[in-house]
Amino acid sequence: MRKIGIIGGTTPESTCYYYRKYIEISREKFEKYVYPELIIYSINFKEFFQDPEGWEGRKRILINAAKALERAGAELIAFSANTPHIVFDDVQKEVNVPMVSIIDAVAEEVKRRGVKKVLLLGTKTTMTADFYINALREKGLEVVVPNDEEKEELNRIIFEELAFENLKSKDWIVNLIEKYAKEEGIEGVILGCTELPLAIKQGDVSIEVFDSAEIHMRKLIELASQD
Repeated sequence: MRKIGIIGGTTPESTCYYYRKYIEISREKFEKYVYPELIIYSINFKEFFQDPEGWEGRKRILINAAKALERAGAELIAFSANTPHIVFDDVQKEVNVPMVSIIDAVAEEVKRRGVKKVLLLGTKTTMTADFYINALREKGLEVVVPNDEEKEELNRIIFEELAFENLKSKDWIVNLIEKYAKEEGIEGVILGCTELPLAIKQGDVSIEVFDSAEIHMRKLIELASQD
């Protein structure tokens, strides 16, 4: 099996969730005690989040982490977060091993389940910038995002609550999803922030739930186990 390298720490809670899914999926797919080799590089989230150069500075942090994973023997590399995919292509250019996109993995799963119209939830950047929405639309999906006020509140919940495993706003998120299911006819919701699955699971709402972290880890393990 190929060694998986994960750039984590964005946030530590979502990185822990990735690792839990890594264990669950490995136990589901392989015989007892078999797990693909996994290397995690956990960055300092404060330095990343508050970098004075914005995404140029954050990109350098991610490139350094990816290169460190490559030196450590990683044969596949991934971000354990959605928002950093805004610089995914730039980071991929700096390493010689393939990187696995969470956006591609999610789009593939959405189409596999036969869903065409989705609500995209995530950080304000993920819901506002073009990189995620356009990538989904290019794959033939119809994408809806919350209004500006809802984006601000969801962003606050992610960074002030879910990043610390505080689930007190779960009902607010559920009501937001159900609102768009009723008013916009969405067929599924993409949890496009890897903290959101801490609060929302399949069955919590009336439509399909796409857990980006679980989908991503399944794709990583699938690729790692290919001959």
